[in-house]
Amino acid sequence: MAQATAPGLSEIIFPTAANHNFSHILTDLKRSNLSIANRLRSCQHDADFVKEVAACYGRPLVANERCGSWYVRPEEKAASAYFKSTDGHTNAWKFSTRRLNLHLLEVIGKHDGCIIVDSTRRGKRMPDALSKTIPVWCTVINMALFPDDPSSPTLHTPPNVVSPSEHSQIAALLPSFLTSLKALNLDLPSLRAHLSRPLRPFWVTQETALSPVDVVFESHHPVICCTSSRRVAGTELSEAGYIQGAGDDTENWALGLTAEIFWSHADRLLSCPEADLPDLVASLVAERKHQQHAAGSGTPPKQVAPRIFVTTLPLDEAAAGTCSVALAQDVTQGETWVKSPTRMEVGLGKHKVASRNLRQALSDICAFVARFWEAHPEGEVVFACETGKDLSIGAALAAYCWCFDKEGKFRVATPSTFFNKDMIRVKLGTIMTACPEANASRATLQSVNSFLMDRR
Repeated sequence: MAQATAPGLSEIIFPTAANHNFSHILTDLKRSNLSIANRLRSCQHDADFVKEVAACYGRPLVANERCGSWYVRPEEKAASAYFKSTDGHTNAWKFSTRRLNLHLLEVIGKHDGCIIVDSTRRGKRMPDALSKTIPVWCTVINMALFPDDPSSPTLHTPPNVVSPSEHSQIAALLPSFLTSLKALNLDLPSLRAHLSRPLRPFWVTQETALSPVDVVFESHHPVICCTSSRRVAGTELSEAGYIQGAGDDTENWALGLTAEIFWSHADRLLSCPEADLPDLVASLVAERKHQQHAAGSGTPPKQVAPRIFVTTLPLDEAAAGTCSVALAQDVTQGETWVKSPTRMEVGLGKHKVASRNLRQALSDICAFVARFWEAHPEGEVVFACETGKDLSIGAALAAYCWCFDKEGKFRVATPSTFFNKDMIRVKLGTIMTACPEANASRATLQSVNSFLMDRR
């Protein structure tokens, strides 16, 4: 009797229902692997690696936001930075004049360098922020502050990530990046005073063999770019629950949980049964919001320009000689905004909707604060939003441009007053230097530009 042969793969026919069920099974497996529990455990794992890097190099840790703080325990974090990967994307290379990160110069000079922590999604070796955005920043800063040092124009990028062709294309743009920085008219000598020598980036990943090092470079301050997450070449299904870049895209998984809340309650969250995690997260988020509201104004107002301050909501009643503008998340009608000659509550909505609504509100806001300053020439104006970093910065920038000329003297803009992007950018540079943690969104800044330049 002839022996039966096994059918070939092309001869096997799966029923449609079986294919459908198989797809559902794979989707469920992926969803379970990307659970909150796995993400938090992955963040803890990566934070342990970051701690090892800090011990090895003996430099302070700087979390590159938004996700860097998920990998740096609060007691170990010296500062935050705001280097965007989008500024390092291929053919979109940029030196950002709205994310200057100049506050890092003091940290770097004081400690002979720093360690900037970030992560990236599955499959990538390191984020573009670390491989390209920060190297560009280091080089432009060197060119501006150490113009006579022959090494200043030299761009350093990781050769295993950035190709020679891309490297040369970025290097060709450096003179234009330097021009954009100088156009801000910053006090370069005061910035130079923080540093004893130029900057040079250096890269560390979980593939790096760590050994204690005191002096990284003899002639440069090291800016150590630490990719916190281990590279996952395949799918997360093969990684026993580990997720590369687990702290990224929190709006898609965190249920309102922030890095700050996570680290404050890490033991509870990591030991909680997975089925109970959503309820625990919800209770911790609600508890934090209650604490913030009970405490009143979350942060002391910070001066960002002459007579202009920003802070977070809720905003306390203004002191004598002070005007307050609260930018709230509940949309309200314009005729209800002015509560008194010194208080305005503008309901803009949330996120991108709020940034877009800001465009229409700025004429009322600027007119309101202009009337206040006309009545109180030495008075102060405080702008507040939910974070103290976005809408409040946009409103402060608009008021700074509208009510002060380029010499910083008070004047109220008229229909003939001319504004352009360079003028606005200079004043934004002043604000960003005074408030490095400010992080106004592109939509917010577009609303400011549109209000100032398209109003006629």
